[in-house]
Amino acid sequence: MAINRAMRAALKAMTALNPDVQKSYKAERRVELLMARLRGRPSDYRMWDRKITCGDHPVPVRIFQPAGGGPFPLLLFFHGGGWVTGGIENYTGVCADLAKAAGHVVASVDYRLAPEFRFPAAPEDCYAAAKAFFTGRILPVDPEKITLIGDSTGGNLAAAVSLMARDRGEFLPRRQILLYPSTFNDHSDSSPFPSIRENGTDYLLTSKRVQSFLKLYSSSEADFSNPYFAPLLAGDLSNQPRTLIITAEFCPLRDEGEAYGKKLRDAGNDVEIYRMKDALHAFLMLPPRFIHVKRAYRIINRFLSEGTSRHASD
Repeated sequence: MAINRAMRAALKAMTALNPDVQKSYKAERRVELLMARLRGRPSDYRMWDRKITCGDHPVPVRIFQPAGGGPFPLLLFFHGGGWVTGGIENYTGVCADLAKAAGHVVASVDYRLAPEFRFPAAPEDCYAAAKAFFTGRILPVDPEKITLIGDSTGGNLAAAVSLMARDRGEFLPRRQILLYPSTFNDHSDSSPFPSIRENGTDYLLTSKRVQSFLKLYSSSEADFSNPYFAPLLAGDLSNQPRTLIITAEFCPLRDEGEAYGKKLRDAGNDVEIYRMKDALHAFLMLPPRFIHVKRAYRIINRFLSEGTSRHASD
């Protein structure tokens, strides 16, 4: 559905009501859980919970298996929420729908949230989860059939885990799917990306809100220069997974996500970049009957089943 004048006015009014996330994040977490229960989920899947050890603490993982006999390939899912909100509970419907749509097992990682646990807690938890799956400690899945996937800050974490995996040499993902990812460290008016100014005030997710998330997530100013914090800053993007990036037309993070894809491609990686027309940030949270979700599923399934590279707008 195109965003017409009336819809723009409604979005602008809704965006103006956004609270200060630095004060409201605990309340927002509770609201997200309520909204997740209203969203619903498909019935034809199996779900169970596991825990992975990362250092001195457990990392919960919720696993969704679609109907059928299998064996199934795996999507290792890192949720969005600005590193501050989100979790396996309020992403249960999204992951169950994704498992059904893609015909994959989906494993959703409940990494630690900021500000209680700041960078690098989240990427370390996600890395530990990935290592457990790639080394077969959780499920007997062929490592060649594991794909990292994340939306928004989950896309940031998927990209960070791919960089960490290359740098540490313990495993190497073959595919990653980054949905409207955060990849940069500057979301102020001085950002080099036009989408921050074009889409950063009236389309629900604001540039100010993104800046607040980064403040809650960071441990120090030095984090803002760390490529595991902002993957677009990486000086070396060689030997990265085959990558699918889907951005949203009216998302403030649109341009930095696409810039990351282009930089990955320039470094010799196989990359597909799609811009979802008329879409807002976080559109994957909508039920699967919505057109943008249907389109995303088609793009994801084609990427998972094909080995060729392309660049297009959907």
